[in-house]
Formats: sequence, C-alpha cells, structure tokens
Amino acid sequence: MSRIIARRNPVVFKTQALQVQASPEVLRYTPVGSPLSFDDMLALRQPIQVDDPDHFELTLANLGVSADITLSWQQREFRLLVRQQRPDRNDEVLKLLSGYVPAHELRLPLLTLMTELAEELLLETGQGWLPGRYQEVWLPSPYADNLPADPHRCFQLSPRQSATQAVMCRELNLLERPRAYVHLPTNSLQLVYHMHLTLPPCKDLSALHADESLDTRSGELIARMDPHKPDLYLAELVDGSATGQLFTLEKGQLVEQQPQQLSLSEAFAPQTGWIVSESNCPWPEGLA
Repeated sequence: MSRIIARRNPVVFKTQALQVQASPEVLRYTPVGSPLSFDDMLALRQPIQVDDPDHFELTLANLGVSADITLSWQQREFRLLVRQQRPDRNDEVLKLLSGYVPAHELRLPLLTLMTELAEELLLETGQGWLPGRYQEVWLPSPYADNLPADPHRCFQLSPRQSATQAVMCRELNLLERPRAYVHLPTNSLQLVYHMHLTLPPCKDLSALHADESLDTRSGELIARMDPHKPDLYLAELVDGSATGQLFTLEKGQLVEQQPQQLSLSEAFAPQTGWIVSESNCPWPEGLA
C-alpha cells in the first residue's frame, strides 16, 4: 500500500519556449517569449520535423533534464531506471529520473536535476534514509519531516562522462557537458547528465521511487511511495553492456523482475545528429 510522505501547495510552474540553433559542433538554446504555464507548455509539445539533424534553427516548447545513473552493488554493475505509465502516449516505459526545467533555472538545469533526484530517489537503511551529495554539494531534503535521515551515512553522485559536443545557454557553456537531443514527437530539448552513484556499506539497503500527483479535491501536491511497488529498477551491466536482467533492491537483496509489455523511453532510442524521432524503443535492446 502506498504511503503519503509529503503534502504541499503546488508552486506555480512557469517556463519559457526555447530558440535552438544547432550546428555539428554546438547546440545553443535561448529562452524566448512570455512565461508559459504547465498547460501552455503542454499545448506546444506537438510533433515537428527537421530536414537536417545536424544543422537547424527551431523554437521548442520546453527544456527537460534527466540523470543517466550507474551504480555498483555486491560487485555487480547496474543502470538505474524508473517505471512510468504514460497515458498520453498509451505506453508504460522504463525511463531515466527526469523533470521539466522551470524558467528561473534554464541557465542552470543541473539545479533542477538535483531537486528531482532528491524528490524521486529514495534509499532506505535500517537506521534511516540516506541523504545525498553531488560532488561537494548536499541535495535538498524534501521529506525530512517524514523520512528521518540515516545519521551516519549518505550516498554520493559524481559526473561519469561528458558529451563531445558543446551545449550552451545563450553564451554560457554548460561545463558538465550533458548529452543533448531534440525530441521531435514532443517538440522539446532534452539534456542527459551521466552520473555514477556510490553507495555506503550497507547490508539492508532498499531503493524506492517517490511519485508526485495533484489531488484535485484539496489542490495539494501529494508525494507517495510504495515499498511493495518500488518502481525503481536496476538493469544489470556486464562490461558496460546490458544483460537484459532487471532487479529491484529490497533490504539488501536483488529481486529479479520480469516486466511484461514494457518499453524503454525515448532517451534510449537511436539518435541521429541532435535528433531523436521515436517516442520509445524496445526493452531490453535499447540498453545495448
């Protein structure tokens, strides 16, 4: 049964459309136009086409940001995925931890990602919940009132690799060098940061995912998690390649899962130049 871990008044989400200029060497995005509400943004997320995937100029609906996270557990390597139902696309996918970037963080999208990770990546020990750090910076603690922290341990996130092509917001070079792609079906720009998750020694660790939804009766945003449906998955890697095996982590034990009728999100679909044209891709082939 799911557990409510936070109730809060929704912050009014505002973002901006993006003017994007792409060449084979660099992609530059510039926020343009009036602030957009969430509904305004969704209305702009309509399919588009591009003639040249390496060189174009477009106005896109929004900026999204994701974390492609690897980790080690019991001397085995894994990639971290989240299960999500997408009624608007009539599918259910395994995806990266991700979120929409609000207007005030378009120049520093990594800040949005840090908040998303703090809200969605929940790691429980017998002594509490692990706080997290990205390099030398502590992640926020959105559920501190309901999920007491482990007083002795934390998890650590570090940059794993950098894309070869530069991404810029106006004249600011994003030093972390995320992978960037324009997703044609949703008219959006997506940034993917590659990270490694280092876990402390712990024999009873569980990995869970929190999901947030709007309660239409109260108008509150409700964050829930369900220990019986963790929805946070570890896809095993051997020598950097996916084996097709999928696990949850429950009290220190890897529990193999055999999902039915699942796909991978578009983040795993083939990319040509700066362009991804598919809405999803097959599991597990897309992890190859």
